[in-house]
Amino acid sequence: MGERCCAAVVRVLVLQAAWALSGGQVRYSVPEEAKAGTVVGRLAQDLGLEAGEAEARRLRLVAPGRRASVEVSGASGALLVSSRLDREELCGKSAPCALRLEVLLERPLRVFHVQLEVTDINDNAPVFPAARKNLSITEFTTLPGSRFPLEGASDVDIGANAQLTYTLSPSEHFSLDLQKTEEDGESLFLVLRKSLDRETIPVHRLVLTATDGGRPSLTGTLELVISVLDVNDNMPHFNQSVYKVQLPENAERGTLAIRLNATDLDEGANSNISYSLQILYPQDRKDIFRIDQNSGEIRLTGDLDYEDVNLYRLQVDATDKGTAPLSGHCKVVLEVLDVNDNAPEVWVTSLSVPVPEDASLGTVVALLSVSDRDSGENGRVRCWVWPASPFGLEATFAGSYSLVLREALDRERVSEYEVEVRAEDGGAPALRASRGLRVPVSDVNDNAPLFAQAVYTVLARENNAAGAELARLWARDPDEAANGRVSYSVWDGGLGVGGGGGAAGSSSSFGGGWRPASSYVSVDAESGRLWALQPLDYEELQVLQFEVRAVDAGEPPLSGNATVQLFVLDENDNAPALLPPAGSAAEAGGVAAEAAVALAGAGSESGTLWAWAAWGAPAGQVVAKIRAVDADSGYNAWLRYELWEPRGKGPFRVGLYSGEVSTARALDEADGPRQRLLIVVRDHGEPARSATATLSVSLLEAAEAALAAGSSSSSLAAVSRSAAGVELGAGAASAATNVWLVVAICAVSSLFLLAVVLYGASRWAPRAAVLSAPGPTTLVCASEVGSWSYSQRHSRSLCVADGAAKSDLMVFSPNFPPPPPAPAAKDAQPEPSALLDTVSAHTLLNLTYSLLLLPLLFCALSSPCCEGDGCLSGA
Repeated sequence: MGERCCAAVVRVLVLQAAWALSGGQVRYSVPEEAKAGTVVGRLAQDLGLEAGEAEARRLRLVAPGRRASVEVSGASGALLVSSRLDREELCGKSAPCALRLEVLLERPLRVFHVQLEVTDINDNAPVFPAARKNLSITEFTTLPGSRFPLEGASDVDIGANAQLTYTLSPSEHFSLDLQKTEEDGESLFLVLRKSLDRETIPVHRLVLTATDGGRPSLTGTLELVISVLDVNDNMPHFNQSVYKVQLPENAERGTLAIRLNATDLDEGANSNISYSLQILYPQDRKDIFRIDQNSGEIRLTGDLDYEDVNLYRLQVDATDKGTAPLSGHCKVVLEVLDVNDNAPEVWVTSLSVPVPEDASLGTVVALLSVSDRDSGENGRVRCWVWPASPFGLEATFAGSYSLVLREALDRERVSEYEVEVRAEDGGAPALRASRGLRVPVSDVNDNAPLFAQAVYTVLARENNAAGAELARLWARDPDEAANGRVSYSVWDGGLGVGGGGGAAGSSSSFGGGWRPASSYVSVDAESGRLWALQPLDYEELQVLQFEVRAVDAGEPPLSGNATVQLFVLDENDNAPALLPPAGSAAEAGGVAAEAAVALAGAGSESGTLWAWAAWGAPAGQVVAKIRAVDADSGYNAWLRYELWEPRGKGPFRVGLYSGEVSTARALDEADGPRQRLLIVVRDHGEPARSATATLSVSLLEAAEAALAAGSSSSSLAAVSRSAAGVELGAGAASAATNVWLVVAICAVSSLFLLAVVLYGASRWAPRAAVLSAPGPTTLVCASEVGSWSYSQRHSRSLCVADGAAKSDLMVFSPNFPPPPPAPAAKDAQPEPSALLDTVSAHTLLNLTYSLLLLPLLFCALSSPCCEGDGCLSGA
């Protein structure tokens, strides 16, 4: 196991060293015409990849600008021959024939450069320009040693496979001479060794064989047909054997390349020369030049391309017009000069889009390849990217660039970039090329929803229908798709609820604490519409403050909050309610009493009020005061009092806003023993709501009024106890009667008759039977302009004697929930002994009064203060 690890380490080190020495480039060689599937090299292993990593990281080849004849096996990572490799087709005569390939690896994206050298094999035989060549040689005049140029064979192979040797079939008259020079290369000549005799042999047929240096060698043949001519013994002659010409590649057709001139020493027809042209190299360009057969001018008839062919070899034959035409020969070497006629080419070999907006700097977006077919400065290319941000170019290899991220992206600012890669060569004038890239930016959830305003103020009238739309909220999320899809919800985590301070049932509605905002309102998750879940009651709820949360559907989700302040507007939906009196006290200069409310039943609109007034009371004397309250607020709770009956000039009047019933003039006996008043209480709402109260005023003598005032004091004490939860029953009334009897007998024991009278007086003395419903204390704010208060609805029934007028105490209450209700009446019922003490004190006071004012007492006993059943009770 240790030896294997050591071998693996050594192998990795060797590969790294080889990689460093080769400058980061892998080189392979493969012979041409290799069969498809031939393994060129173990590419994945040479790149240092583990087994299976080549397929996982999608190892693949990129061959810009040409068809690749090799491929990478996805399973093994080996470089294989995929199609026929023909070195002559790929590289022509260039040596060595090296193909530059780019290898891409993903996750992470990397590029490797592979150089594949295609080696030559001897697969092409030498080829002559023609299978047969005719020569004419005059007899005798052509001296031995005369040389006749022959067109040599060509072999598209290179190296030893293209090195040709020539042999001539046996002949006593002819031999071959092969000359090699640096300027014009190889020149093949047919040499005359012995003078010809046309009469002996008129035509000589020879075979010229060309053999290459391959193993095994291949051959090509040319048949030479030599006709022997007579007479004309001087051939045309050029002053140079080789002419050199230069033409720019952008030369127009018809351009004169060179004018040749050959001379012939013969005269007449034998000295008239005609010119002919043959293109020796390249042999496939037969129509690019033309020679004038009379003048010897060579002109351009095709288009030159330095990148295709940069050198032409031409042979010009000058033939006279003698009976036996003679020919002179020369060569023209034409060099094509490069001009900047090729713009750079930009290829996109790989493009990784879209790019996430949170991509890190240096992320490779695309791989590009740039080339220019020109040479020298004309082929030197400079590249850049426009616009200059947020992307840039990095050179990775000769002619290879990477488009990388240079600045942070923000899809909400720019969602797509149109990038242009520009290239410019070094020619004069410079040529440019560009390649456009569309780089979309993909979204990430980096923006939280944002409401149009931080605080929304919503006004809603009370008694709205359940499901009514209150407002519409909207939050903007600049992200796209799920990252920008916003859903709304009411957040109960931070809310404030403000309720009316005196609304009926507010304590029970709140349950002694806060209620969540979601019990009042709801928000549509998609549209943001705010709905009311139930009718709102201003008397229960005046201000509702809560938060609405907007959450997007991204991962992780982001949220934003907005505060909603819902103000409930008051409607005139509560009628005025009558209140029980708060108490009374005698004042100097007059007798007045607060009115006692005796409602016929719970929820009734009107009740009966009782009051006493003395005859002779001056005008302006307050007889009673009507107390009422309206659960609404503002103008809806501003109350006014009107005397409905009797109409006209009556003895009483009522304060418009105070509710005080006072004498309009001095009272006399003509007004009768009792006055019945009907008083209407209205608010200022639209439409106005009202309640009615009936006040019955008994007119008494001054002494009777004073006695009634004393009795009313006992009644008021009983009323105070009832307000605290004391309820008197039939047993309490019976105990009071017995006390009255004992006190009366002890006080007037000497007078039996007086005791009987006192006993009867105790039987018929005024009693205050009070029935009170439990309830909390009343908080009242009253003034001359009306009542602006809230209280618990309750009812009282009591008898009030004449007494002095009293002023009201003005109390303002904060807007807090009402206090908890008082304990039940049965829990606060006092002990029987306390009741006896209270009643005894009042009885002794009454007996003392009776002894001092006995006539008045009998008069008072004969006129009870309460009619019917005594005192009316109300629930």
